Amino acid sequence: MYRVAYAPARPRGFPLLRWASLFVLIVGLGLLVLEISRYSEFRARLPLGTVMGGVPVGGLLPQEAAQRILQVYSQPVELRYLDARIWLDPEVVGFTVDVQAMLAAVARVQEQRSFWTGFWDFLWGRRPQGVSVPLVADYSRTRLREFLEREVIPRYDRPPIPPQPIVGTTRLEPGQPGTVLQIDEALIRIERALFSPSRRVAVLPVRQVDPQGPPFANLQVLLEQTVVLADFEGVVGVYFLDLDTGREIHFAYHGQDPLPIPPDVSFTAASVIKIPIMVSVLRRVDLQRANPEVLRQMENMIAESGNEAADWLMENVLDPNLGPLLVTEDMQTLGLENTFLAGFFRPGAPLLRRFETPGNQRPDVNTDPDPYNQTSPADMGALLADIYFCAYHNGGALLAAFPGEITQDECRYMLDLLTTNRIAVLFEAGIPDGTRIDHKHGWVTDARGYIRTLGDAGIIYTPGGNFVLVGYMTHPVQIIWEQGAGLMADLAEAVYNFYNPPK
Repeated sequence: MYRVAYAPARPRGFPLLRWASLFVLIVGLGLLVLEISRYSEFRARLPLGTVMGGVPVGGLLPQEAAQRILQVYSQPVELRYLDARIWLDPEVVGFTVDVQAMLAAVARVQEQRSFWTGFWDFLWGRRPQGVSVPLVADYSRTRLREFLEREVIPRYDRPPIPPQPIVGTTRLEPGQPGTVLQIDEALIRIERALFSPSRRVAVLPVRQVDPQGPPFANLQVLLEQTVVLADFEGVVGVYFLDLDTGREIHFAYHGQDPLPIPPDVSFTAASVIKIPIMVSVLRRVDLQRANPEVLRQMENMIAESGNEAADWLMENVLDPNLGPLLVTEDMQTLGLENTFLAGFFRPGAPLLRRFETPGNQRPDVNTDPDPYNQTSPADMGALLADIYFCAYHNGGALLAAFPGEITQDECRYMLDLLTTNRIAVLFEAGIPDGTRIDHKHGWVTDARGYIRTLGDAGIIYTPGGNFVLVGYMTHPVQIIWEQGAGLMADLAEAVYNFYNPPK
């Protein structure tokens, strides 16, 4: 019997399962390559949420991030000087951003995760946290200061404007405050704006500078303008002294001439001469032990401008016959060369002596002064200043000329007496109510009752400063009271306004 052997049949193709496996493998490899490619592209970009120098750059390529940062920080900085707007290009001050250093800082953080660790997280949807990198930048502080000093300060700083006289009046326009850039604080604020991606505005610190008082030269202009505008046809003399600084103004005008004449014109002293009488009496009287009648007569002489009281004091305290000459000697000792008293006040009193002085011997102007009593604005101003410095500083010419004979208390008493000379006209009418003024006025009428000489001499105390003011005027025929008294008031008002300008 024959055995027949059968060999197994070979498959005629690739099994389906193997094909399927191969397909899956190929697809898996393809997906792996695709994901690796996607991850490589993802890894090339900055992590989401990354902020560099305050600028969000997550998801951008490094070069894109660099471009965005440079674009942000190249924007001009707006400088605000009050209402003005000034644009500062960062390049002007050498502002530069080191983008590469910032990108390198991000790269160092990314390198801390291996490629495959990051890939695995990527596959599972775990995204790396964003990186925050501070701004790396620099600029030239010197160039910024130069920019402010060259471009901003000259254009926008404004000096204060002092009060200015208003032409044709005794008033002044209010001053205007100025502005000054506070440069050191400005540098700090601008630097803050340069280094900010969004708040690129710097409000410049500006200090307001209040105006100072008007230039002293303006006071003489104001006073001379006041005299010229008064259109007075006679002679006017004015003396002013700032008791704090010692600055003085001294001028005279003759008629309607628009140009001044040399000062130190002699005028009839009138009752203003009672200030020298007061000084001479107190030189010889001890105030603490004085006869009450002497003090009563003194008060009458100053407050009521009593001529009889003046004569009584000269006769009973100085000398019965030569009292006026003793007053003159005292004034000459003080250096007042244009001031003298040559007789008593009572009608018919003899002229004791004729005096020639620089002021009454001038060839260019003659005020026809009374031979019995004369002075000049500067002489009376100097005497008032001497009393003031004696009273408030325990010094000055009075104490030096009469050591041990006049005391500080006596000088204070003299000033207090002068405050009692209240008449509500002349200088008093030009200053606000309540302003202290230590003064003595006087005027002289002729036989027809016409006023020919008018004067006022005083110390005026104001918030802006204390000063001496003396004014005299004379007219060959008659001083119209409204014009003359008004001019005196205007002079006082002009000085008061100058020292206390409107705010």
